[in-house]
Amino acid sequence: MENYNTYLSPYSWRYGSLEMRAIWSEVNKRRLWRLVWVALAEVQAEFGLVKAEEAADLRAHSDDIDVPRSLEVEAEIHHDLMAELKVFAEQASLGGRILHLGATSMDIEDNAEVLRMRQSLEILLTKLGNLLTLFTEKIKTWADLPLMAFTHLQPAEPSTLGYRLAQYAQDLLFDWRMLQQTQAELRGKGFKGAVGTGASYAELLGVENLDRFEARLSERLELQFYPVTTQVYPRKQDYQVISALAGLGGSLYKFAFDLRILQSPPFGELGEPFGEKQVGSSAMPFKRNPVNAEKIDSLARALAQMPRLAWDNAAHSLLERTLDDSANRRSLLPEAFLICDELLQTANRIVKGLQVDEAAMARNLAIYAPFAATERVLMALVKAGADRQEMHEHLRQHTLSAWEVIKSGQPNPLASLVTQETEFCCYLNPQELSALMDASQYLGNAAVRARRLAGDIRSFINSPNNTK
Repeated sequence: MENYNTYLSPYSWRYGSLEMRAIWSEVNKRRLWRLVWVALAEVQAEFGLVKAEEAADLRAHSDDIDVPRSLEVEAEIHHDLMAELKVFAEQASLGGRILHLGATSMDIEDNAEVLRMRQSLEILLTKLGNLLTLFTEKIKTWADLPLMAFTHLQPAEPSTLGYRLAQYAQDLLFDWRMLQQTQAELRGKGFKGAVGTGASYAELLGVENLDRFEARLSERLELQFYPVTTQVYPRKQDYQVISALAGLGGSLYKFAFDLRILQSPPFGELGEPFGEKQVGSSAMPFKRNPVNAEKIDSLARALAQMPRLAWDNAAHSLLERTLDDSANRRSLLPEAFLICDELLQTANRIVKGLQVDEAAMARNLAIYAPFAATERVLMALVKAGADRQEMHEHLRQHTLSAWEVIKSGQPNPLASLVTQETEFCCYLNPQELSALMDASQYLGNAAVRARRLAGDIRSFINSPNNTK
């Protein structure tokens, strides 16, 4: 139960899912520490270092998490892992005496941390897969719907809504693959002691048994280990993980930023879902602010800064280890995952309930598409024998006249100006010019490519080799 009389992180109650918060909870952290301790004891039992009943006693008490008691001990000794170790040993009266034999703190903490990251990536991959599926549905639905495309925030040429959505989906597929690869390549520290040499375990087992000992622990934890470490696994791994998360944030940021533009009344083509009782502004009752898209951009902006901190932690890990990464990693890792979790939850809601205003798209096409059609006219005139430079100048003059008419609030007259131009009619008749000025189908094979990408995405994420 939250105590609202003290500071609470927004990630502990506002942002992120319950399942992601649970992964980064104190209870789960300590449960994973105990899982690693039990694995260590059980493998040590296989090698005859401890008794099987001692390892069994530890396993029997591995779920007896008592955070208040552990914090009480920590207040005395000022070491969180040692406090948990002491409480675990108190609970397991038989196995407690051999707990942590040969280990250093980071043999436990670092392996558990990687297990937490793997659990977190599993959640993100599932939600990203759901988002990609939603995008493929929208792409297929709107593959042929023409709209005005913009470059430099200026009207350019027509495209289709499905093709525009396909661009976001293509970026997210890249992120999905990157997160999959990141998850597959996660490595734990293994069990190598205080500076990574394995000296303490060599004393217990003999140097000749170290490789086999660590291999058994890798099998039991279902976690591959780095072949070489210091006291910790290479902090470069944190940088790679958080960079992949930030990459996903960048893709969702662009989608949300574009949506904010397209939801503004001058465009009015798309909109995020807006609840029946939702309030857009405390002062202006008419407002329908894109609050979900703005939240995505706000959180993704924070996420974008996190790889730099992870870079510093990796680069400043002097010699065999310093502790100056420890405090910031307590918030860096969970918040990076919780931000991504919230981004994906919000994006799924937006795409599922995406509002499409076809009338607004048709209106914008009617205003701006005739300008794009002048490219078709110019090419046709030159193919018919006209001088390109002369025709270009005539078209330029007509477009300037048309812009002045549009600015006065009247319909775009460019099609009429072009079909009535005597210089053009020397090469093409008015009917041909009129047909060329209809740019609504000046779309290339956008719809075909959009549908193809949607099919490829579905095939990829549903492949047995990629099922999570």
